[in-house]
Amino acid sequence: MKTLYIDKDIIVCEKPYGVSSQASSGESMLDLIATEHKKTPFVVHRLDVTTTGVMVYALNEKSASCLSAQVSCRELEKEYLAIVHGKTDALGEMTDYLYHDRHINKSFVAEGVRRGVKEARLEYKTLAYLEGKGLSLVKIKLHTGRTHQIRVQFSSRGFSLYGDGKYGAKDNDKIALHSCSIAFKHPQGGKFMTFSSLPSSASAWALFGDIESLIK
Repeated sequence: MKTLYIDKDIIVCEKPYGVSSQASSGESMLDLIATEHKKTPFVVHRLDVTTTGVMVYALNEKSASCLSAQVSCRELEKEYLAIVHGKTDALGEMTDYLYHDRHINKSFVAEGVRRGVKEARLEYKTLAYLEGKGLSLVKIKLHTGRTHQIRVQFSSRGFSLYGDGKYGAKDNDKIALHSCSIAFKHPQGGKFMTFSSLPSSASAWALFGDIESLIK
């Protein structure tokens, strides 16, 4: 775990692959933060176990309430990087109704509104395409935060994420999904703060070379 920022109210850090963002039977970010900083973090948003990247945690109940309110009002801004199979459009938007089956922990695109179905919206920009590999690097801005949203919305259109066997990919590798940016108002004083993170240079990410230059 890499700490990007910490004060008495919040901590911003990078979540490693395979670590839960909330309390679990396995290793979690709560454990890592408690061990390294001797703090008790409060969860205000989540990432899948297989998703890496930047997150913010509150360090007291008042800050947790403020940040959770920003999440609910969609004022906490999140952007992701993903590698997907296929050639995506230069720019795109996706809007679907998703249903999450808790029994198998998998989301599905629903045909219309019904009980348990929630609207999911995102927009993306294609940063690069590798012709020989048939892979696109995309930057995604979430407008909603549904379970497995990016994974199911892209896979439903034939663009499964690299390494995501749950949603159709055949690669025997880590899922290439990374939380690259988070922005919010500090719970004390309201200062607007933005934090960024780059994915590991290993695995499929290495295929695209200098990702930082592609983002710019």
